Amino acid sequence: MDGALVVGVSGSPSDPSRTSTLVAATVARLAEDLPDARTAQVEIGPLLADLGAAPSREAMSAETRRALETVEAADVLVVGSPAFRAAYSGAFKLFFDWVGQYDLVDTPVLLTATGGSDRHALLVEHQMRPLFGFFQSTTLPLGVFGNERDFTKREGGYDLASVDLELRIDQAVRRALPIVRGGFAAVGADDVRRPADF
Repeated sequence: MDGALVVGVSGSPSDPSRTSTLVAATVARLAEDLPDARTAQVEIGPLLADLGAAPSREAMSAETRRALETVEAADVLVVGSPAFRAAYSGAFKLFFDWVGQYDLVDTPVLLTATGGSDRHALLVEHQMRPLFGFFQSTTLPLGVFGNERDFTKREGGYDLASVDLELRIDQAVRRALPIVRGGFAAVGADDVRRPADF
């Protein structure tokens, strides 16, 4: 599918953020193999006050509504969260609480996470994959986890510092591409994403 919209979502409340770095690197790698892909990245941290206080989407700022709409319009999502108490961040959950229940049906989602050590790596499988199961999204086969040693801090942000992490990103993308492309081929112009309630 030419011109696919690949959207990254970083659920880190921090800036700078290892999670944002991982999500951006994964989006960039995925876009390399999708012709004319368009990319965008949503940072949840700056939206937290609005997400937590607004009684409805209509009451949110234009920036927050635009972020939610961008995610809902994505052809492919790359989502990431830091590990907090062995789960995804509250910021990550709060954002997806506002995403339309049927707006991510069949959307391919590549899962990523970061944590202080590898003991948090199962966050991707045990916490994130079930969340996107609720949305009836197509979670892609391999998630990507990065620990603190996989990044180096620089002024204003982080860089990937691990060949192993770069290889994990590459492997996850290569495993994802046949599914992503197959999904694009199956979607017709008149398909309706929202299924009947059951």
